Amino acid sequence: MKLLIAGPWSQQQIEDAQKIFPQVQFTVAANQDDILREIVDAEAVFGAISREAFLAAKQLKWIQNTGAGVEGLARISEIAESDVTVTNTRGAHAATIAEHTFGLLISLTRQLPRLLQAQHEHDWLRRFDGPQVGLTGLTLGVVGMGNIGRAIAKRGHAFDMNVIGVDINAVPKPDFVAEMRLLDGLDDLMQRSDVVAVAAPITPETAGMLGPEQLRLLKPTAYLLVVSRGGIIDEDTLVQMLNDGQLAGAGLDVMAIEPLPQDSPLWDTPNLLLTPHCSGRSSYTSAGGKAIFYENLRRYLAKEPLTNWVDLKRGY
Repeated sequence: MKLLIAGPWSQQQIEDAQKIFPQVQFTVAANQDDILREIVDAEAVFGAISREAFLAAKQLKWIQNTGAGVEGLARISEIAESDVTVTNTRGAHAATIAEHTFGLLISLTRQLPRLLQAQHEHDWLRRFDGPQVGLTGLTLGVVGMGNIGRAIAKRGHAFDMNVIGVDINAVPKPDFVAEMRLLDGLDDLMQRSDVVAVAAPITPETAGMLGPEQLRLLKPTAYLLVVSRGGIIDEDTLVQMLNDGQLAGAGLDVMAIEPLPQDSPLWDTPNLLLTPHCSGRSSYTSAGGKAIFYENLRRYLAKEPLTNWVDLKRGY
């Protein structure tokens, strides 16, 4: 079978895959022109593809998305309504994103950006404006209790935080979570939490879910962290709240528009940490994604059910 790699792969990666799956023809297409040419007779694709590429495919049966989020593929109605199987790498990113989430949180609560600035200025700060906050005893609210949300919640519990969560589905409550509710508990979570971590996927149900009304339920001493997808929170309201001192701080690894425009007010908003959608990157994540892909390829060749199947109509 021909499997198209829609993205850059090194010669070593190709050779390693070929040794394990000698019956597979791995074809790398690093740009759109190559993808359009090579996808015509490909049976499977590793990576995301455009609508034009999908329409050019004649034998496509399976798309293995390289990330957990599949909103790009879901927006292509021809793919969503087709019989092509779509799988993702959910679970591979969870640990690293959870670590990044707490990196943002601790940077805010311990005022690490201000301390780093003082280091650069050779200024030994014994006291400075603003409190340094401890996490023990704080309430952590997690919006979206999938793999990433559970990983965040688990680490919050390890910091002796009281963890509560909401999800669109009736998922089982882990032992390290004190309370779990459906989305009807969202407003209550926003009011009670000292820290809110948004780990929900972007779907028609979650887009704009945390609008002005919900964000203004947060305590002025609370922190908001968004590490799943942009477009879930109202960024204009967040900017206004931080400028007015109505929120202690926020950390965003994802934004509604990426790359973030140079003139975005987010860049200069006080007590806001921005990272360029990099929270999932690590060697651990790469190894996990590779393991999922290899296992699914083994299953595909053996005509076994694939793991990490995605319902594009639901968006996850």
